[in-house]
Amino acid sequence: MTNLLIGLAAGFFGGLVGLGGGVIMIPLMVGILKMSQHKAGATSLVALVFTGISGAFTYTLNGSVDLLASLLLASTAIFTAGAGARYAHALPEWKLKQTFGGFIIFTSLLLLLKPYLYQFDEPATGWLKISALLLTGILTGFLSGMMGVGGGTIMVPSMVLLTGFTQYTAQGSSLLAMVPVGMAGAYTHWRLGNVNTGILPGLIPGILLGTYLGGSLAHFMPEGALRIIFATVLTWTGVKYLRTPKPLPDKEKSS
Repeated sequence: MTNLLIGLAAGFFGGLVGLGGGVIMIPLMVGILKMSQHKAGATSLVALVFTGISGAFTYTLNGSVDLLASLLLASTAIFTAGAGARYAHALPEWKLKQTFGGFIIFTSLLLLLKPYLYQFDEPATGWLKISALLLTGILTGFLSGMMGVGGGTIMVPSMVLLTGFTQYTAQGSSLLAMVPVGMAGAYTHWRLGNVNTGILPGLIPGILLGTYLGGSLAHFMPEGALRIIFATVLTWTGVKYLRTPKPLPDKEKSS
């Protein structure tokens, strides 16, 4: 039941604000299930594949997915996701936690600034638009594999600001791109032994239901107050992660 509720919470908020839900799921798995940061991030990526499927389906029903943009984002991100996963695997847990803390504070700031992010007067078109999406994919893939998140934090603002997509289309397209990107990062983590498959049967149904509910409400429900609350919780969590202490050097064993 705990795994189901974690998936439900992550999927709901992820679908509502256009994120994969990893920034909610990972702290809950670390705090409640007592998983290591490495295993929580890796397991989150597996679950986020289903977030992307459910969320993209919901947004497609509302006409808010650009297939070409999703393909361009994913075409480069799938190659850097594995590199991000390997980089995370090499980091000590305290350093990975501090990095994750900084990332979710950055995420909360973007959520607060969301109403004020307007596209450029002349958004990129043609090859410039394609290049912007490909470069966004490179960065997104690495961060996704490293942090265990879907990458909507980077993809959505980039699509809105640089290429002129509406907020809803950017969110839907990022959720679709999240599917192959999450699979690439999750596969690398699985080979490294970081995925906890035991909690997935409970986590995934919650993710699917929560993402459907959140994605549906996103088209009808004003999200201003919820976004502020969500950003506040993320900031508090991020500060807590940033304060993760570096462990003291091992003391010599006394004979």
